[in-house]
Amino acid sequence: MSDSVLVSTVWLAAHLDDPLVRIVDIRGHVVPASEPLPHYYNHHEDYLRSHIPGAVFVDWVHEITDPADPRHAQIAPPERFETVMRRIGLNPDMTVIAYDDAGGMFGARLWWALHYYGHEQVKVLDGGWTHWSRQNLPVTDVIPQYPTGTFEAHPISSWFRSGAEVLKKLHTSTQLVDMRSVEEFEGKSSRASRSGHIPGAVNQPRADLVSPDGSLLSPEALRSKFADLGVNNDSPEVIFYCNGGVSASFGLLAMRAAGITAPAATYDGSWKDWGNDPSKPIEVPVRER
Repeated sequence: MSDSVLVSTVWLAAHLDDPLVRIVDIRGHVVPASEPLPHYYNHHEDYLRSHIPGAVFVDWVHEITDPADPRHAQIAPPERFETVMRRIGLNPDMTVIAYDDAGGMFGARLWWALHYYGHEQVKVLDGGWTHWSRQNLPVTDVIPQYPTGTFEAHPISSWFRSGAEVLKKLHTSTQLVDMRSVEEFEGKSSRASRSGHIPGAVNQPRADLVSPDGSLLSPEALRSKFADLGVNNDSPEVIFYCNGGVSASFGLLAMRAAGITAPAATYDGSWKDWGNDPSKPIEVPVRER
C-alpha cells in the first residue's frame, strides 16, 4: 500500500475480503451555523439500508465524541474511543479504510482520531460513498459481526493542540488555518457566543478543497491552495481549527495528501472553545459601511 492518506474505489474493491482491512462507514452531515440546533447528524439509517460489504458503522456524533464536554464534538477520551474501536473488531495490525458521504470530512475525522490514539494504518476512501455507489460497486444491507478487537488508545500529543497551547503560539511563526466558512471567519455567523476568528489565522474553507464530484483536489491543486496560505514544507508548524475539530482534521488530511510534511496538529476545541472563552483574543474584519 502507498504512503498516501487516500485509497481509491478500485483498490478497496480489490480488498473487500482482506482480513487485515477494516472498512468503516462514518457517514453524516452538518448544517450551517446560521441554522437552528441540532447541527450534527449521523447517517446510521442509510448504513442500515445499504453499505460497502464488510463495513461497520461508527457514529461520529456520539461514539467518538466526549459526552461530558459541552463543546460536543470534542474527541472521546481514550477509554471511550478504545471501546468503540474494539467493538468494530479493530486490531493493531489492521488498516482502517474510512468512508463517508460528505467529501471526506468525517473519514478525515476518524483518520485524525486514530492517528492521535496511536493507530497509523488508516486511509480515507477518496470520493467516499458517492464514488462507490455511482460506479455500481457491490453494496449490501448485511451487518457484519467481528470478534472484539484488541485496539489500545495511546494519545500522541503531537497531533493535538489545546486552547492554551494555541494561545502561546499567537504572534509566532506557527501558522493558524481556519477551516470554517468565509461567513464564520468574517464574523457574520458563529457556533459560539462570539464571532470572528483567532488573531493571525488565515481562512481556507473546507469545501474549497473538494472537487465537485466529492473527491479531494489533486495534490498539485492542494499544494497551490496551501501555498496561497503560506503553508509549505518549510513551515515551522501548522495548526488547523474549525468549529469543533472535524473540518480541522480534514485540513490536516488535505495537507498530507498534498505531500506537505511540515509539523501540523488539530486544535480540537476550535472555535467552540476559543469563541466561548472571553479571556481569549479574537479578530473581526472591519466591515465596509
